[in-house]
Amino acid sequence: MTPATTIAPVDLSMNETPYPPLPGVLRLVTDGAAALQRYPDRTAAALVAALSARLEVGPEAILVGPGSAGLCQHLVQSLGPRPEVVHAALSFEGYPLIIRNAGARSVPVPLDGYDHDLPAMADAVTERTRCVLLCHPNNPTGAALRRDRVEAFLDRIPADVPVIVDEAYREFVTDPAAPDGMELYRAYDNVCVLRTFSKAYGLAALRIGYAVLPPRLVPPAAMTGAVFFPNALAQAAAVASLTPEVESELTRRCADLVTARTRLTDALRDLGLTVAASEANFLWLPLGERAVSFADRARAAGILVMALPGAGVRITVGSDEANDRLRTFVRDLLAEGF
Repeated sequence: MTPATTIAPVDLSMNETPYPPLPGVLRLVTDGAAALQRYPDRTAAALVAALSARLEVGPEAILVGPGSAGLCQHLVQSLGPRPEVVHAALSFEGYPLIIRNAGARSVPVPLDGYDHDLPAMADAVTERTRCVLLCHPNNPTGAALRRDRVEAFLDRIPADVPVIVDEAYREFVTDPAAPDGMELYRAYDNVCVLRTFSKAYGLAALRIGYAVLPPRLVPPAAMTGAVFFPNALAQAAAVASLTPEVESELTRRCADLVTARTRLTDALRDLGLTVAASEANFLWLPLGERAVSFADRARAAGILVMALPGAGVRITVGSDEANDRLRTFVRDLLAEGF
């Protein structure tokens, strides 16, 4: 008797890249495993130098750490003692935990549709504000900041209040009206930029990213995260990821993903779902009270998605096969009257 074929589940819940590690980077990490007995460079000197050259900023402005979320934790914690942190709601689910871990209090500001309500966020800044968090593009809604609006916002923020622009998904942004965080960094003395190698670069398992900060903020943030510096394999993989050969392949992969994002958005809308316009590698379905039910039904069909109860569902753009499975699931679900 032939055993039944089991279809492996697909995970579209974590915003990971659908592409495998690039061969050159994978080979470097594999070879580096022969030196696991050695401690990593605590200064990440090679990576800092590569980033300094690439970004055209001094090395004193760069801090390497365990991904953008880890660096956000170090930075928010080091900025005390003011007690409040302003951020959008709905935004990255890690922000409230990061803020609480830093001994501060969240000041959530509701979105304007799918976007940051920047005028309302500026109104929320007071003498108690430690910093402001901007997620660009926003997780989970996928909306990118607009250059004119964010500049008007920054013009209203006191110079002693850092504004942290979290750009974990910047490589997927195609909207010409969306600013590059480094443009804002160069124009405003209180802007901090967070970036990661976890998403587009495909190094999520190695947990490495970097921050570009006003140099005065680097030493305290570095001391806060002193015991969390990235491991040697992560540092080597990140340096390799910045080479022209890898960058050209990365650019191609990001373009392919944007094409897949557009196809998936159109397909789901054609089926009758509301899908927010996304500048990230995920889609947002504002399903409200149906979010948990949708995620549960998807899980039963072997597809993992991220549900935010009462708000919606975030779905990572996956491989062609995974996206096809999702479309089939949604078609069948809606046919049942969901």
